[in-house]
Amino acid sequence: MPAASQDTATDLGISAVRIFLIFLRLGLTSFGGPVAHLGYFREEFVERRKWLNGHAYADLVSLCQFLPGPASSQVGIALGLLSGGMRGALASWLGFTLPSAIALVLFGLVVRHLAGGMDGAWLHGLQVVAVAVVAQALWGMGRNLCPDRARASLAVVAAVAVAWIPGEFGQIGVIAAGGLVGWRWLSPAAVLPHTPLPVPLRKRTGLILLAVFFALLIALPIIAGQSDSHALRLFDGFYRAGALVFGGGHVVLPLLQAQVVPSGWVTNDVFLAGYGAAQAVPGPLFTFAAYLGAVSLHTPNGWLGALVALVAIFLPAFLLIIGVLPLWEEARRHPAMQRALLGVNAAVVGLLLAAFYQPVWTSAIRSAADFVLAATAFLLLMIWKAPPWLVVILCAVVTELWWH
Repeated sequence: MPAASQDTATDLGISAVRIFLIFLRLGLTSFGGPVAHLGYFREEFVERRKWLNGHAYADLVSLCQFLPGPASSQVGIALGLLSGGMRGALASWLGFTLPSAIALVLFGLVVRHLAGGMDGAWLHGLQVVAVAVVAQALWGMGRNLCPDRARASLAVVAAVAVAWIPGEFGQIGVIAAGGLVGWRWLSPAAVLPHTPLPVPLRKRTGLILLAVFFALLIALPIIAGQSDSHALRLFDGFYRAGALVFGGGHVVLPLLQAQVVPSGWVTNDVFLAGYGAAQAVPGPLFTFAAYLGAVSLHTPNGWLGALVALVAIFLPAFLLIIGVLPLWEEARRHPAMQRALLGVNAAVVGLLLAAFYQPVWTSAIRSAADFVLAATAFLLLMIWKAPPWLVVILCAVVTELWWH
């Protein structure tokens, strides 16, 4: 076997069923968000199974950090592709995604059909815990992505800009401006690690997939704007959210909120309750889209709405990672891409800061008791390292008992 094949999973020929089962176990046990997921993946595929070496894995993670979408899911899709081709890519995504998606859809169906449930104290407890979770994410991302004055200042400016220009276009403009500022004025502190990743796809296939990605991004809003189909508008909204969010994880919150709340698809209380519940399940946070599709006030909703939203928000991740992988070796040599990414990352911290204030804080913190509960939840997450699912349950129980 050639040396390159030993270092990567390209020629392992692992069956799709085996890949699915491996990622299903990870999907059932991977708590902690995207950064933790990447750690679980490294332990599983580099240290334990030795499907690829550490340098190749670091290179793959670097690529996924460059792309919009859920970074950990894209790494999982790429691992499936390198180990089992296109079937392996689909199997890895299904295994990692299904557990949390099913759990959140079931929760959404309970929320929709529970008589008087929307006025329950437990629901407000889920909104309060969302404050602590987003604050924790904001703290961690700020330290990692804005370690110097220039990037910290860029993040604050981005937050102010989004607050003054609310909505989807303001957020997209801030991300684009952040990339431009990074390309022009910032410089990376270190060169990205490099180990070639032989990919079982031709460059032509990659270019076709990227063309499909951009064609859908441009055409879907036009078609949906001329259609009365809520299914088409739902697909368009979640596709754009998945295509335009950098950093994944909690960064998707403001984009999804801008899509579903102002349009009247989902009320703000239901949105924040689901976001809080999403912290109690393992796997990718993007499966929150399945919950939003299930609780939509328009049809399709329920299981069909969840399926439409879930496929739409993850489709860009598929098209981008599989399309870019064959082109990565040449593109990654350009320092301009690394500089632009620094600015984009700082800008998305600003987006999360703006979302932390509105709608998360303003909707959840209504009294001193709410503030005490949110601060306690933050302390449990940050200092005591309590698992998020436990903090979610505690907040829901405490608020229910508090009211009664």
